[in-house]
Amino acid sequence: MSDSFKTGRARPAYGELMTPRLDMIGIVVSDMAASLAFYRRLGIDVPAAADSQPHVEAALPGGQRIGWDTEEVIRSFDPSWTRPTTDGRVGLAFLCDSPAEVDSLYAELTETGHTGHLKPWDAFWGQRYAVVLDPDGSGISLFAASRTAGTAEASEPASPTA
Repeated sequence: MSDSFKTGRARPAYGELMTPRLDMIGIVVSDMAASLAFYRRLGIDVPAAADSQPHVEAALPGGQRIGWDTEEVIRSFDPSWTRPTTDGRVGLAFLCDSPAEVDSLYAELTETGHTGHLKPWDAFWGQRYAVVLDPDGSGISLFAASRTAGTAEASEPASPTA
C-alpha cells in the first residue's frame, strides 16, 4: 500500500479543517447615537456611554454579536469605501410578542421620526409584519404570529411608507 493511502487526505499546515460560523452582524452607521437609540428601542442592550464611540458591540441571545462602526472607522482600513446609494441588501428581523406589539412598535418608531416602509399587515405566511427603516435606511422587519395565522383571511401588504 502507498503511504498516501495509509495517512488519508492531506490537512492544512495549521491543523484541523475549520468550519466558519456566523459570529457578528456588522452595521455601518452615519450617526452612532441615533442608530444605537433605534436599536435600543428594539431591545438590544447597549449602554448610553457607547453613543460617542466609533465601534460598539453588543451580545445577542444565543451568543452572537451585533456591532456598529462609524463610516470613519470603515474608511480607516478601506479608504475607497463609499456610502451605498441604493437600498440595503441585508435586513434584520425582530420577533415581537404579539400582532399588537408589531403595530404599537411600528407606530412608536414612525411617530418619533423613523421612516416607515411597510405599514403593519397580516401576511399570507401567517405573521403580522411591518418594515421600518433604521437611521441609515436599512429595512428592519417587525413580526409576530398573526391573529389570522392558519386562515385564508390574511391581507395584502400595506402600501409602502408610513
